[in-house]
Amino acid sequence: MPGFEIFGEEEKKEVMDVLDTGVLFRYEFPEQRKGVYKVREFEEKFATYTGTRYAQAVTSGSTALKVALTALGVGPGDEVITQGFTFVATWEAILEVGAIPVFTEVNATLNMDPADLEKKITEKTACIIPVHMLGAQADVIEIVKIADRHGIPVLEDTAQAAGGRIQGRHLGSFGTCGTFSFDSVKTMTTGEGGMIITDDEELWRTMSEYHDHGHDHVVNPGARGGEGRRFVGFNYRMMEIQGAIGIAQLAKLDTMVREQKKTKQRIMEAASDIPGVQFRKLIDPDGDSATFICFSLQDREHAKRVNVSLAAEGCGAINFGENTWHFYPKWEHLLSGATTVKSGWPFREPGGKRRVVYDADMLPQSADIVGRTLVYPIPIKMDPKRLEQICSALIKAKNT
Repeated sequence: MPGFEIFGEEEKKEVMDVLDTGVLFRYEFPEQRKGVYKVREFEEKFATYTGTRYAQAVTSGSTALKVALTALGVGPGDEVITQGFTFVATWEAILEVGAIPVFTEVNATLNMDPADLEKKITEKTACIIPVHMLGAQADVIEIVKIADRHGIPVLEDTAQAAGGRIQGRHLGSFGTCGTFSFDSVKTMTTGEGGMIITDDEELWRTMSEYHDHGHDHVVNPGARGGEGRRFVGFNYRMMEIQGAIGIAQLAKLDTMVREQKKTKQRIMEAASDIPGVQFRKLIDPDGDSATFICFSLQDREHAKRVNVSLAAEGCGAINFGENTWHFYPKWEHLLSGATTVKSGWPFREPGGKRRVVYDADMLPQSADIVGRTLVYPIPIKMDPKRLEQICSALIKAKNT
């Protein structure tokens, strides 16, 4: 990762189609654009690729979460369950719509633990957001079964796992809807940008209207409709140049994943002799997007020793237990309820009453698993010398 490694003539051609029209806005100007609607084409092709009926393009993976939650009717008074190992955008979006994030443990998949999910569901639970973190599948089939028993929609955060599957079915298509990110470090990228997929026509229409200030889009997806607005919205529109790049990148996505799998397998083989090493549990190894390799050691101290050895060889890995962006105990602004709003919202009600208090130590299972896990991102194109350097460092680390 990421997709910019293989930018080529395909992306240039799609972008030039846009520049030749002079229309960067995804809607309107039909005479000037001469039939060129790149965002609409990207949506149609992404829906086809993922085997879903509808896709809604937006400005980022973060706004995809907010647009989806809003379309699902989630807001103040609601709780949304997600996992304590994710990028901050997942819970930022929950707070953005006025709901309260509730965090579950992760298990050996490094994703939502269905057993802990069962414990966290309350009468206030309005949505469940499993995250296919670091490119690999959450146990989404079991999670959806649990959610269905309680009548709760599932929103799959698939930001880091485009191209991933379970038994041939695309991640993001198991729940009520699924969101994707195409930012600068994703396997397929448009620089910024996101997508939401769903089979629910009414949900898609609500997302389509909300992301464009409430415009109804009744006439067709290329126009803004008859102005029969049902509700207020906001601006989360994708630009035509992003849609153009997305079309070219999507066509390459399966090839990207295949290349990542080859590199990942080679690194796994090198790491396999480290005493006590365990590789991340994959629900379906064939459906792995292979954007990261994750391996756990015997305990936190063993992981630290191994990483010191790797770093000495110029190949230090990521320990997300020490990362400030992706792991619950490191989110100091969430834990302290930091906000720019004078009233203290969203952590306090108007008048000062605290809505939620988070305990940094409330996810001990996750702290254990994440703290002893080391991670390497997998590029699409890895220099053979660099690959051999990493593999050699891992082989040496077996003696630490």
